[in-house]
Amino acid sequence: MNARPEPAVIEAALAHDSGHQLSNAHLDALEEETIFILREVAGAFERPALLFSGGKDSLVMLKCAEKAFGAGRIPYPLLMIDTGHNFPEVTDFRDQRAKELGAELIVRSVEDSMARGTVRLAHPGESRNVHQSVTLLEAIEEFRFDALFGGARRDEEKARAKERIFSHRDGFGQWQPKAQRPELWTLFNTRLQQGEHFRVFPISNWTELDVWQYIARENIGLPSIYYTHQRQVVDRRGLLVPVTELTPPRDGEQVQVRDVRFRTVGDITCTCPVESTAATPQQIVIETLAAEVSERGATRMDDKTSDASMEKRKKDGYF
Repeated sequence: MNARPEPAVIEAALAHDSGHQLSNAHLDALEEETIFILREVAGAFERPALLFSGGKDSLVMLKCAEKAFGAGRIPYPLLMIDTGHNFPEVTDFRDQRAKELGAELIVRSVEDSMARGTVRLAHPGESRNVHQSVTLLEAIEEFRFDALFGGARRDEEKARAKERIFSHRDGFGQWQPKAQRPELWTLFNTRLQQGEHFRVFPISNWTELDVWQYIARENIGLPSIYYTHQRQVVDRRGLLVPVTELTPPRDGEQVQVRDVRFRTVGDITCTCPVESTAATPQQIVIETLAAEVSERGATRMDDKTSDASMEKRKKDGYF
């Protein structure tokens, strides 16, 4: 089995002449499908919301929503479930982008769920990431949301590859993978019983490479940590764990300063960067072509517990 070429080799091949430029013509079809889904939900549901973290996938989805409805006219609020342990560069960018669009931003915090007693940590250092499910379900009940857009993609992880674009959730907010509805010829069954809702994934058919090509084409702004920067990290089981107050080095671990970027962003306690000198979307496209591991596989500590960890979380109401 041949190894994938290094990014520098791919870049040299693409730059050899104008005939070797990477095509992004397929992005028009992906964008059209996403806009169709965004409009379909607006017409079929009474109280939808768009899950918005300030990450690259939700920013791509938001860009498509702008095209679908116009800036300042997005017909549903943006909802953020905040663990209280998010990267400040991301939450600051989230607030800035919502303000620019004139969109309603709703933030609900895991810390509030902890204060109510609906979330209890096993120990103070436990990651709050998995507990977002509780806070999300509480927000759904509070605002009576009947559809929630998510930025998950099928190429990210095995459980997400099983998910329909319109993912039915029962009255407990749970996902039943064996009871999903067929989606033939882009016909979506949107019927709901009292208390049920849908999770809708408009960019489900996109890949990480598609996302970065679209970001480059549309000149979409992103939080700075998506691009190369220097950061203190420790190498732990093949992951570069950022050194922070929440994730200090363990005994015997050597702290190093490396050039890194984040392929995906989430709770600080479970999200790791990758080594990279890519400073532009175009350079990240080149790196993505050479990547052999999905972005979650390369950067998420919470997916290392077992092959079924994501599926279990989704059954419990996770994004």
